Amino acid sequence: MDSIRNILNSRFKRNGNFFMELTKILGFKPKKIRYFKKAFTHRSMNIKDTKGNPFNYERLEFLGDAMLSSVIASHLYLEVPSGDEGYLTKMRSKVVSREHLNELGRDLKLIDLVESKIPPGQFGDNIHGNLFEALVGAIFLDRGYKYCEKFIFKRIIIPHVDIETLEGKVISYKSLLIEWCQKEKKTFGYNVYEDTGNDDVRHFSVKLSIDNKVIAKARATSKKKAEEKASKRAFFAFQNKMSKML
Repeated sequence: MDSIRNILNSRFKRNGNFFMELTKILGFKPKKIRYFKKAFTHRSMNIKDTKGNPFNYERLEFLGDAMLSSVIASHLYLEVPSGDEGYLTKMRSKVVSREHLNELGRDLKLIDLVESKIPPGQFGDNIHGNLFEALVGAIFLDRGYKYCEKFIFKRIIIPHVDIETLEGKVISYKSLLIEWCQKEKKTFGYNVYEDTGNDDVRHFSVKLSIDNKVIAKARATSKKKAEEKASKRAFFAFQNKMSKML
């Protein structure tokens, strides 16, 4: 197993712009660069610290997720004094949805800073959001809550958190459809099957039925994506009724 010191020193010799690019993203100079090295080290590097613990961004994801939830929750609590617990929880979920975090990480091109033995093209979409969470965790360890809060306001709250827009945003069409069907006492079902098309990548097809009638069909590279796509099509078929659930 490669030593942490040798791998990280080699990394920064190859990527001398890391500190400069990181500073641009953060808006300030980091004090302890080691936290940020960890935030951009993928588990495939198989590095351990001096105590034998894995040295990668996965634990920082956990910390960053908690910091995001805390700062966003505090902002919504103060911004919407009339919102009850359910409303605030739903709004926070929309801000920190996996889709949104992936978009933020992608916009900042965080994947360009990753040290990994896996080719960039083979990462799943969630790598972008994972890195964003890890970066937030590293900021908290390096500079504390205030700097972390300032970064979240700059990158998320100020440009993206508009209460009126959020109220109409859907983060999961499948969840919305299930909630609507349960409320309206309608039966529903997703008939998912592997598509035997000629694509290089395996696809799945789904037929979404409501009250035993096929309402929407969809096709995607995973069962989850196919179900979500079909649910979105069903949403627009029942938009006037289902939009009341937002």
